[in-house]
Amino acid sequence: MAKARTRDRVARTVLHVVLGLGLLAMVGPFLWMLLSSFKSEGEIREVPPTWWPRDFGLTNYTELFDRLAFPTYFTNSVVVAGSVTLGNLVLCSAAGYALAKLRFPGRGALLGLVLGTVMVPGMVTFVPLFVLVSKLGLTNTFAGLILPFVVGAFGVFFMRQFILSIPDELIESARIDGAGEVRIFWRIILPLCRPALATLGILTFLGSWNNFLWPLVIATTEDKYTLPVALALYSVGQNETDYGLLLAGSVVVVVPVLIVFVLLQRHFVRGIATTGLK
Repeated sequence: MAKARTRDRVARTVLHVVLGLGLLAMVGPFLWMLLSSFKSEGEIREVPPTWWPRDFGLTNYTELFDRLAFPTYFTNSVVVAGSVTLGNLVLCSAAGYALAKLRFPGRGALLGLVLGTVMVPGMVTFVPLFVLVSKLGLTNTFAGLILPFVVGAFGVFFMRQFILSIPDELIESARIDGAGEVRIFWRIILPLCRPALATLGILTFLGSWNNFLWPLVIATTEDKYTLPVALALYSVGQNETDYGLLLAGSVVVVVPVLIVFVLLQRHFVRGIATTGLK
């Protein structure tokens, strides 16, 4: 018994050490980014790099807000990421409900098409999507930034897997009471899908908020730039990169994502865990 307890303690210690090293490897770059955003440009470029700033300063943040039309770019990012997230929550849930609970011809083929779309890399469809948006005259518009991503195949499949766990008897009883499919979806399905919706919302918001290549191509004037695009264009010059401005902007870009995750963390973990059991 004593040997078994010793082995258990050693195993737990090794596990904690490995997890601690993994946590340090993941958090370390973010911590360095945060601390370096308060350094001078000269200290940031020092080799070997320093962790703790010798002189804390807000120069990088002051320059960030002075050089960039920050309210405009921040508002653009909020509008684009919020619209994409809202569209995915509603449309992916509706499509997932149809594929999980409704019976109609071609449902299996449609599900196969959705799964096939998940396996197609985004870069393969990038050029055709850009041509389509251009032909529709949506370049340099919020519609061009939002509509191509307002629903995703992964979100449809994810919501379908969660909705499959909802008992059919609950839906049938609602139909017997005279409820239509739209009412069932809004009054029964969506309230029961809160963990999955929180998970999908975080993943979608994160992807849309950090999206760089598509807004860079579609937005041709400054009034349509999102934060990542504006930050990259103003911090990277022809001859050198302003790392202080880049790090300060990166901190500002990360903060909204952290806030969203903290607010929905409990639902996010529950959604991942329960969906993985289906």
